[in-house]
Amino acid sequence: MNCPFCETQDSKVVDSRYVQDGIRRRRECLMCSLRFTTYEKIHTQLLSVIKRDNTKEAFSIEKLTKSISTACKKRPISLEKIEKVVVDIESNLLQNYGSEIKSSLIGQLVLNELMDLDKVSYIRFSSVYRNFEDENSFVNEIDKIKNEGSIVDKKQMELFPNDKKQTKRNGVNVNGSNKQN
Repeated sequence: MNCPFCETQDSKVVDSRYVQDGIRRRRECLMCSLRFTTYEKIHTQLLSVIKRDNTKEAFSIEKLTKSISTACKKRPISLEKIEKVVVDIESNLLQNYGSEIKSSLIGQLVLNELMDLDKVSYIRFSSVYRNFEDENSFVNEIDKIKNEGSIVDKKQMELFPNDKKQTKRNGVNVNGSNKQN
């Protein structure tokens, strides 16, 4: 990469970030020590999305970013995290699913990412994606999240077991009393 100031080809990358269409890199010239920014655009093969009604349309990063941003609106999620999710989903699609992708697959990939990122954003996206009809749909989805969380929690050892066995340590009951049975 040529330095725009001294035209030297030697530079080092100081910072890299995902942006809308690719990667933004902050570079420092090794000769003059000045910093400059480069943008790398990822040339993707054309992806086609097969919608529910079997029509096809071109895959749109902007549309995916907008839908995820809408679900994350007023949530403590940075634009960088959203952009990383979008890039990860696009990379996953390109590497694993060919050039024609069903919209339901994209929706499921978004739900998987949002489940890890933010539960409220997951519920918001899910309500539109799964076309919730009433409040029971929301309650059912929230219960499903809670149940999945409790399954994970059960795998972890309890810090304070619920059973009230009296265990003694150095002649003292665990509950703090010093009564002898």
